[in-house]
Amino acid sequence: MTWLLVALVLVVAAAGLLRWRRPAWYWLTFGVTLAGLRVLVRYGSVMDACGLTVPAPRWRLALARMTNRPVPRPRAPRILRVRPTRTGLVLRLKLRPGQDAFDVAAASDRLRHSFGMYGVTSRELRSGVVEVRMTGYDVLRRVQMPPLADDTRPMRVPVALREDGSVHYRDYRVVPHALTLGATESGKSVYQRNLVAALAPQRVALVGIDCKQGVELFPLARRFSALADNPDTTAELLDALVSHMQDVYQLIRAEQQITADVPDAEIAADIWDLPEDLRPVPIVVLVDEVAELALFATKEDEKRRDRIITALARLAQLGRAAGIYLEICGQRFGSELGKGITMLRAQLTGRTAHRVNDESSANMAFGDIAPDAVLAAIQIPTDTPGVAVTGDSAGGWARIRAPHTSLRHAVNVCNRHADLTPDLPALAPFRPALGTLAPVPAPAVESASAAA
Repeated sequence: MTWLLVALVLVVAAAGLLRWRRPAWYWLTFGVTLAGLRVLVRYGSVMDACGLTVPAPRWRLALARMTNRPVPRPRAPRILRVRPTRTGLVLRLKLRPGQDAFDVAAASDRLRHSFGMYGVTSRELRSGVVEVRMTGYDVLRRVQMPPLADDTRPMRVPVALREDGSVHYRDYRVVPHALTLGATESGKSVYQRNLVAALAPQRVALVGIDCKQGVELFPLARRFSALADNPDTTAELLDALVSHMQDVYQLIRAEQQITADVPDAEIAADIWDLPEDLRPVPIVVLVDEVAELALFATKEDEKRRDRIITALARLAQLGRAAGIYLEICGQRFGSELGKGITMLRAQLTGRTAHRVNDESSANMAFGDIAPDAVLAAIQIPTDTPGVAVTGDSAGGWARIRAPHTSLRHAVNVCNRHADLTPDLPALAPFRPALGTLAPVPAPAVESASAAA
């Protein structure tokens, strides 16, 4: 008994230490088993207390009266599957007649408290089936991206971790253009570095616009096909992109081959319908600070500003089919930046907001698509850089956090894949001038030093 008591004390102490210092390890060793038992044992009473039950059907009530048996209890949604994950539990529920997926979503906070979990979210998979994702700890406090399988889909890269433990992807073919907002030291630059580092190994041309004299994007210049560090060069670069877009559309028209014997699915409407040997390289345009492009002090600056905003709006409206995608970043984005700004915002489907300094910026990001996300964006604390709120035009939103990526790591990734940088004739005048390439450490050495 003495040795058994000592072993029990050691196990409890180890569990407490892991829960404090390494919550992910605690969850995988102790938490997932305890949470699973807690959910299964409390399930019926918790669902009843949260108002997620329905009365028994009439035939069962009538049968109980005829046989003089107790009245059947209300029924909770049926559990189809319980799946443990590295961050929590996933429950798949079959709703009873009369229940709605919104009922489960509205009770998420009550379920979180009742089951003793850190977070609970739900989504409807199909009619009558709801998936409830529970997280056992704060996965955003120390972001650890899970091992990812090789994804063969082009223009789809992982950039952050969601609060439910799933990976947040930036899929340009689904959401071609995006707006990213964030105050100083909010983590916006780290998010941008993750995006560039994830795109570097792919067959894509990167175009950067950094009006802070290039301090953010020029260290990554070896992987960029074009860079601009002032508004005058930006105006010329955007005009070149518009001209390139028109040339791509001419290529698509020449290859459409609309004849009676061509199936509808093979008629080319964008670059992804073209044969691979004819397909132009897709282009991702990263604008580091959009406000610097919209401000002006003189009449000449105003003309240049209108030229830049008009070109950006044209690329946002027409660029998707030509394989041109926009990533607009800024500290402030509001209607006071002048005409054309709200028209540009309407074309930016993806929205991500880090900590912002004012409610108007959060409203500009989410007010027209997900009003609930506005309050979540302005409540991001200052001591959690990198935490952001992301939303889409469907009205859904979630908290995310990108893993910390140093500028040195991003530079090494870009240098390692410098040979993949496309040479586009239309953008040749804006190709950054490069010096001698410094030696890049091997991936294994770099990953070991990063882990240390």
